[in-house]
Amino acid sequence: MNRAFNRKKDKSWMHTPEALAKHFIAYNAKFLGNTEVDQPKGTEVVKDAVRKLKFQRHIKKSEGQKIPKVELQISIYGVKILDPKSKEVQYNCQLHRISFCADDKTDKRIFTFICKDSNKHLCYVFDSEKCAEEITLTIGQAFDLAYKKFLESGGKDVETRKQIGGLQKKIQDLEAENSELKKQLQVLEEQLMIAQVPPGNSMSSKTSTDIFDMVPFSQMTPLVPLPASNGSALPPPASSTEIRRDLFGAEPFDPFTCGSADFPPDIQSKLDEMQVTACL
Repeated sequence: MNRAFNRKKDKSWMHTPEALAKHFIAYNAKFLGNTEVDQPKGTEVVKDAVRKLKFQRHIKKSEGQKIPKVELQISIYGVKILDPKSKEVQYNCQLHRISFCADDKTDKRIFTFICKDSNKHLCYVFDSEKCAEEITLTIGQAFDLAYKKFLESGGKDVETRKQIGGLQKKIQDLEAENSELKKQLQVLEEQLMIAQVPPGNSMSSKTSTDIFDMVPFSQMTPLVPLPASNGSALPPPASSTEIRRDLFGAEPFDPFTCGSADFPPDIQSKLDEMQVTACL
């Protein structure tokens, strides 16, 4: 391993100061991952981290998982790790939190740096086939420019960056918490929609019918005439005082209500004879 910060002061850097101070230098690399380490710096520390992450990546590769590609944006403010397609920031490692950076001389594709995160130190390991040493030198140049700016500002600029960095970290934490709360709210809304009972009981107002789709008779239910098939209303029922007639216009015969005065004399006499004969 080789520390990138122990470069000669008179060594010419690869990028202009403006490129790192006002903008950033971007690189593409494969991200093996990060792992917690015991010390903030040390060649043996990063060697152990590289071996550990390589072994984990080898297992994932045997399971069919590919090494994810990332974009590195290096400036005097830090190293950002982004998704190369969506440009979503996955990690934002501020420069004043990076304590060690090195490339592997035995495996020129590997480079790494250690960054403090809360109360622990994380070692980030990357694989770049052609740019591992160049990326390490670029981070070293960013440190050199940041240190010069620190001297020029009397330390005020670093303190300001620390405050800004702290606020950015809080913003990221709040955004992650907000995203998680939105997911939980969506789950609760879906559960509420499933468990919600529809307003009103539509079945209680519907009259039950029998197997012939007929409404059962009830003494408490008044008989209501149904409309005719053509939509017109049925005629009102005949009153009890109105005399009903048959199809020929004659009054129907009712032997229970007919008296002696209701028949002509000849018919009445015949009926009387029949009653006398029946009595004999």
